[in-house]
Amino acid sequence: MTLRRGIVITLVAAGGAVTTMLVGLVTNAVSESRWPGWLGWLQQHAWFSFVMLGVAMVGLTVLLAALSETRTPTRPEPLPLPDDGPEPPGAALVLRSLPRDTTAFTNRNAELETLVRSVRESQESGAALPVHVIDGMPGVGKTTFAVHAGHVLSDRFPDGQLFVNLNGHTTGRTPVQSTEALASLLAASGVPTQQIPVGEDTGAVTEARAAMWRSRLAGKKALLILDNAASYRQLQPLIPGGNGCLVLVTSRKRLAVDEEVVLPVDALPPEHAVDLFVQLSARPPGSLDQAVLAELAELCGYLPLGVSILAARLRHRPSWTAQDLRARLVAAGDRLGELRAGERAVAAAFELSYRDLEPDRRRFFQRLGFYPGTDLDSYAGAALASVSVATARERLDALYDAHLIDEHPGSRYRLHDLLRDYARGLADEGGTMEHLQAVQRMCAYYLTALAVANRHILRSGALAPAPPDGVPPAEVPPMESRTVALGWLEDERANVLACIRRANSLALHELVIRMAAAMAPFLRQAGPWDQAVGLHRTAVEAARHTGDRRALAGALAELGVVRRFMASYPEAIDALNEAAAEYEAVGEKRGRADALNQAGIVWYMVADNEASARAQTEALSLYRELGDRLGQANALADLGMVRRQTSRLDAALDTQTEALSIYRGLGDRYGEANSLRDLGVVHCLLGEYGVATRRHRAAFDIYQELDDRVHQAYALNELGVVQRLTGDLAGAREAYTQALEHYTELGERFGRTNSIRHLGVLDRVEGNAAEAIPVLEDALSSYRELGSRGGEAVCLGELGVARGIVGEREGAVDAFGRSLEILTELGDRCGRAEVLNHWGSLLRSSGEPAAARRHFEQALGLARVISCPLEEARALEGIGRCDWMAGGRARAESSLRESLDIYRRLGVDSAALTVERLLTTGVG
Repeated sequence: MTLRRGIVITLVAAGGAVTTMLVGLVTNAVSESRWPGWLGWLQQHAWFSFVMLGVAMVGLTVLLAALSETRTPTRPEPLPLPDDGPEPPGAALVLRSLPRDTTAFTNRNAELETLVRSVRESQESGAALPVHVIDGMPGVGKTTFAVHAGHVLSDRFPDGQLFVNLNGHTTGRTPVQSTEALASLLAASGVPTQQIPVGEDTGAVTEARAAMWRSRLAGKKALLILDNAASYRQLQPLIPGGNGCLVLVTSRKRLAVDEEVVLPVDALPPEHAVDLFVQLSARPPGSLDQAVLAELAELCGYLPLGVSILAARLRHRPSWTAQDLRARLVAAGDRLGELRAGERAVAAAFELSYRDLEPDRRRFFQRLGFYPGTDLDSYAGAALASVSVATARERLDALYDAHLIDEHPGSRYRLHDLLRDYARGLADEGGTMEHLQAVQRMCAYYLTALAVANRHILRSGALAPAPPDGVPPAEVPPMESRTVALGWLEDERANVLACIRRANSLALHELVIRMAAAMAPFLRQAGPWDQAVGLHRTAVEAARHTGDRRALAGALAELGVVRRFMASYPEAIDALNEAAAEYEAVGEKRGRADALNQAGIVWYMVADNEASARAQTEALSLYRELGDRLGQANALADLGMVRRQTSRLDAALDTQTEALSIYRGLGDRYGEANSLRDLGVVHCLLGEYGVATRRHRAAFDIYQELDDRVHQAYALNELGVVQRLTGDLAGAREAYTQALEHYTELGERFGRTNSIRHLGVLDRVEGNAAEAIPVLEDALSSYRELGSRGGEAVCLGELGVARGIVGEREGAVDAFGRSLEILTELGDRCGRAEVLNHWGSLLRSSGEPAAARRHFEQALGLARVISCPLEEARALEGIGRCDWMAGGRARAESSLRESLDIYRRLGVDSAALTVERLLTTGVG
């Protein structure tokens, strides 16, 4: 492949050189200069040069087309679009470091030397590290080899090691989709889940996540083990794009990966299998019959998994001899005679170890075959087997000692795929009811644990989803704090989602509904949100199956909330409206009020202020009827934002003040901070900048206390506005920049766009209008993508100012006109007054004082009606300057002095000084 590329590149380069020469001959045919030798003849016969040029171009075209065709087959097919059906989402289990290395790694020296040499040569030459595929039959030790190699090579990859189980051949588990694996990898590598790309088109989302993953590892030296891969299609998006990362893949299938190095791992040589047996049996080598050991190794097919299990049997049975073990193994093999040779060898070892267990441990092992997740702790084991946590811990330890389960980081355990198959086969002898009951027990355990975790996550006064009635209480891990609860949820995410998938496949619709509702608070804030969308869609379908309209309404409401987070506003409105209707149909007032409150927020985001006010007013009425104080505060706060957006500033102040009082009475710090921040915005519009600053700083302090960086950024943006208006431009830039960093890290698109717009305005205020224009255009594009009409209108107004300063008068007028159209439609009179003042300033500077004065008069009327003193002062200043230009200095002074008084009262010193200079010197 490399040689062929080199030849093609050489031919293309040569063809390019010939083409360049021929073009030179043609263009110089009429010049005074003459080319030497035979080139001079070609120059004199330019027509022949044209012919040769055409031939060269055709040749290059054919060559490039051939190159393109040779590359095309290597591209993976696009991933399918998401299924809108009821299949719940999955999740990948990702470890941020390698699993523990085995102490009994035996004689894979040739394979290990091949891998180390390949890595060393690539690193020393600066070439890209190829993907190394470790393949072999089940039980041969592929994962053990990959983990051991990872530990050996870890010093060469100081930027981190990640281990991913892709469930390619795990019975009872669907292989992990690439998009889910990428989300888990990004989160494990430190990307906040809110920043991970989401969307409806699975193919597009996978590409976006893969691009972020490649960017994340660009220039890094990291090790990635992709264990148990199903196919190249599953694998390809996970491979980093840089030269410095090593990817080790294990699979039972031969995978076709571009430029890979294949490391087949075969059964151990007989003497190595015997050495491994002796090492793990902890018996003196001389005490064991070598001929019997050789036979035992052969009966195990020389597979490390079988050998290790047999050796553990002998280690735990001091009275047994090697001959005793052989006799039992032969008997076990006879019982499994219908299996293929390789399977029979390993299964015989399983059978022997299983039969040697005490009866209660046998039953416990069987139950593990029904566990839907990938790894488990003693609490999950206790729930699965209906035993105490102490008993589960003892039995897990015993199974680990018998090599029937593997230890996992964090006091967790997992089954090898073959052992999972074996356990399921044993458990299936009990019939499907045992499987069903095991899943029901796991769901009940997770519902109980989620109820505990949610008490730390939900705001005070909010209702946490409760476990089902009649379910016996389960022992759950201690969760004394929000941090611990979030850690447990992140650790168990993949297992909970797997449990929901299994329940859904068994048509346990009631449990699916409850589990989705219990996971909703965590997924709301932790994401990724497309995972939450898939979960709530599953709950919607389950509710439709059961005909439970109350459950359907709840699932639709959660779906609508997550859609809002994803800025999918039309879909959010549809889901929330349907939820409100379903709640009304079943007479559930609280649920309807919650759905209306959320719908009102979405309408506020798209600036449909009339619909938003209507929804919040109805929600407030329902909350008051129910005596729901938290609901009342939420509706009041959201209604206050609508009133502020429609320039009803006094009403907004009253509404937010009432909401603040309720939040403080409830001890709801989050709600208190939100109301303080919005009160700060209103006080800023009223020109009360000192009060506004105190409100924003108080809100920011609470957000810091709550470790809520998204809302810290919102408070910083608003604080920056006050600082800019009062002349603290350095402080404003620091606030905007810090907010932008938070938003970018967390993936909050709307807030990030606000920060970009504020920075563009600051550039203009500092005299850099030309630099401000592309910044504002970037923000304008984002507002339009988000469907934010209010943001679009404000940004257009600011863009008009900047364009006017650089002399783009036509573009400025167009921007002002479009801004006013939107603001008029939205009922934002304060915004209209600001744009009219800006437009008036452009007309005045263009020598049109009469037209400018009309704009200032309109702005003055609006500002006085809504009590917006800053825009009132700007309008008065504009009118005074227009009169000054028209020669009516006495008349101008009256307006100018009135504006000066307002500026001084507001503390807008720079504007006050400019007006004062004009009045005293006639210049300004």
